[in-house]
Amino acid sequence: MRIAVLGSGIIGISTAWWLSQAGHEVVVIDRESGPAQETSRANGGQISVSYSEPWANPQAPMKLARWLFKDDAPIVFRPQFDPHQWRWALAFLRECLPNRLAPNIRAMVRMSEYSRSTLRQMRTDLDIQYNHLERGILNFYCDHAEFEDTQKMASVMRDFGVDRRVVSTDEIVQLEPALAPARASIVGGDYTAEDESGDVYLFCKALAERASQAGVEFRYATHLSRLLSAGGRIQGAEVINPEGLYEIIDADVYVAALGAYTPQFVLPLGVPCNVYPAKGYSATFNILDDAGAPMVSLTDSAHKVVYTRLGNQLRMAGTAELSGYSRALSTIRCENMARLAHDLFPTALDFANVRYWSGLRPATPSNVPLIGRTKIQNLYLNTGHGTLGWTMGAGSGRALADLISGRQPEPEFPFLG
Repeated sequence: MRIAVLGSGIIGISTAWWLSQAGHEVVVIDRESGPAQETSRANGGQISVSYSEPWANPQAPMKLARWLFKDDAPIVFRPQFDPHQWRWALAFLRECLPNRLAPNIRAMVRMSEYSRSTLRQMRTDLDIQYNHLERGILNFYCDHAEFEDTQKMASVMRDFGVDRRVVSTDEIVQLEPALAPARASIVGGDYTAEDESGDVYLFCKALAERASQAGVEFRYATHLSRLLSAGGRIQGAEVINPEGLYEIIDADVYVAALGAYTPQFVLPLGVPCNVYPAKGYSATFNILDDAGAPMVSLTDSAHKVVYTRLGNQLRMAGTAELSGYSRALSTIRCENMARLAHDLFPTALDFANVRYWSGLRPATPSNVPLIGRTKIQNLYLNTGHGTLGWTMGAGSGRALADLISGRQPEPEFPFLG
């Protein structure tokens, strides 16, 4: 079959690769000049199966209420005159009910584990270099009450087979000596040795090259205008090509992997897609003192930020703003990130030349992505991965390629259709 994949982030490129490996003719359409230029460009770098946990949980509404008017809060909800935002928010509150937590975690963990093993296979088979490290993820806490509270979630994760091991302050410093100067403020943590890290942008660029060599056609600088439907099928993708002219791209099957923008193209067709942008920030620092910068990927639970070594750079990322589609940088958030990094690694990083970035994570209310066939026979979704696009990307693409090819995907997951 001829299949059009709409979007060339980690989700779209992984989908295109596995579809081509299944013998399909694939064309990828993206409005940017190259692959992974938007949400996959500069994320936190973690392959974090151990944190495949939903934002929606019984404690979340109270926390969000406390953070509502704080500009530097880890998660900020800014009400808009937008029915889509409010539908998403109401659905989020439903997902906070206690009976929703376990099914959502189960789905997220199963896809994340499958994706991590798929990524390892691809890394070996394709010889892709992307500054990856297999040193685990270490989550540290500076508040006793929060530490005790979050260990309940760690216990749930262990019930699903994720080895999120509780560690003492001494063990934290042994695992990551760069945290020694902050030892007095750390009360404990948890560590997952199986987790990994790496640069998703480098991976996407390399995978796009391999896919192109395998026959996948990439149509960059091509703006999707709309999907044309009739008779319960997509009849074509109307695009504006690099020359500024309208064009119809024909295919047998269409995959919408457009991240937070997916609803804009499928909702007019009557296809449900409750995905809303959760803007995240990152800051990238050059490393000046190699010994003073961490090698283990770190999560600061209190501030909801991560630190990941990517070659000779340190990537810090986190926060979430539920406030529409603007990618404008908040000066307060950027300054707060630099302050937090300076507090931990005061002499290790080049603070004079920090590079800030923001991206729109496509979030579902449950944090369980939307993968599978829609009510339109030849339209599939692969979106809604939230903060776990890098963690779930390779496996999501492979699983959807199996579905489209008429095969049963390996992971236990609530696929659409």
